Amino acid sequence: MSCHDVIIVGGGLAGLTSAIALSGFGHRVLLFETNPYPHHKVCGEYVSNEVKPYLERLGVDINKAGGVSITDFEISTVNGTKVKKTLPLGGTGISRYLFDDLLYNKAKSQGVAFAFSKVSDIAYTQGKFSVTSEDKMYSASIVIGAYGKRSPLDKQLKRPFSFQKQDWLAVKAHYTHPNFSQHLVALHNFEGGYAGLSKTETGAVNLCYLAHYNSFKRYNDIDRFNQEVVARNPYLGAFLNTAEPVFEKPLAIAQISFEKKSPVEDHIIMCGDTAGLIHPLCGNGMAMAIHSAKLASEHIHTYLSKPEYDRGQLETDYARQWNIIFKNRLWFGRRLQNVLLDDRWMNAGLKLASRSKGILNYVISKTHGKPIL
Repeated sequence: MSCHDVIIVGGGLAGLTSAIALSGFGHRVLLFETNPYPHHKVCGEYVSNEVKPYLERLGVDINKAGGVSITDFEISTVNGTKVKKTLPLGGTGISRYLFDDLLYNKAKSQGVAFAFSKVSDIAYTQGKFSVTSEDKMYSASIVIGAYGKRSPLDKQLKRPFSFQKQDWLAVKAHYTHPNFSQHLVALHNFEGGYAGLSKTETGAVNLCYLAHYNSFKRYNDIDRFNQEVVARNPYLGAFLNTAEPVFEKPLAIAQISFEKKSPVEDHIIMCGDTAGLIHPLCGNGMAMAIHSAKLASEHIHTYLSKPEYDRGQLETDYARQWNIIFKNRLWFGRRLQNVLLDDRWMNAGLKLASRSKGILNYVISKTHGKPIL
């Protein structure tokens, strides 16, 4: 049986950032990811600048790697009422294809071991974890769950949301567009959902939207849904009518849950979307994943390096700090989504916001954090 200090299940932003931080502390890390890098993932591909100082401390500079500086934000209703403002902190547009590969190569250069296979079982017995993948077993003192929005492992862990049918699906594609602003992230409403647009390092525009299944099932086809529903928003319609798709076909994932989750399950330290998923309209899921990885890796390092700091204290401290930092953001995101999907509230809110930019500043402050120093 292969032995490690930490096993990370999932190689997205949270898993890779944890691997870099923990290997930098000198710990033996093994990370499981299903597909070799690089690969695309369904994601908004806008990351708030709040995490830039921490990434740079880890030796990762996303702007130097090609990330696009984003300074402006605009939001519109289904009928085209629009408000635009400057973002207080700003952000970076970068594809997950590049971002994950950048973090992967950094982690690999620090000695992190990678296994490109699915984990079928995680068991905790007498202070040790055993992880099973393709009939091979691995052991570790700590396991981090960073496997994303949904996995069969959630059912194994008896997480309540995994036994419930979820109503949301997400669709992502890249497009070339002659006139889309280089420094803009946009959020546009349509019936039963909302779409985000921002540029990536290749010059392509990432279009990623979340749609309620009740709205989508009448068409059950992404192209028809785009034409008949998404394009009814005049800004999305103008974009789709003049943009050229880069992907052969869009990427899609279903059964997305925004239900409450626990940051610790059966002694597994959960990170990123595995611990709690913020609504894409908040534009901050990537930053939250990286920030949660920072919290997890620092508490785990303390546990592995100080014998007097026991597992119970590790789990309590991590869960408490995770809730202090993220719980209110997730709650606010759920409330904000209710407003965004209600045409009456949304139109009234944007008309008010057009007269008082302080309202949008308030919303952004509630869904974004301060720079991680």
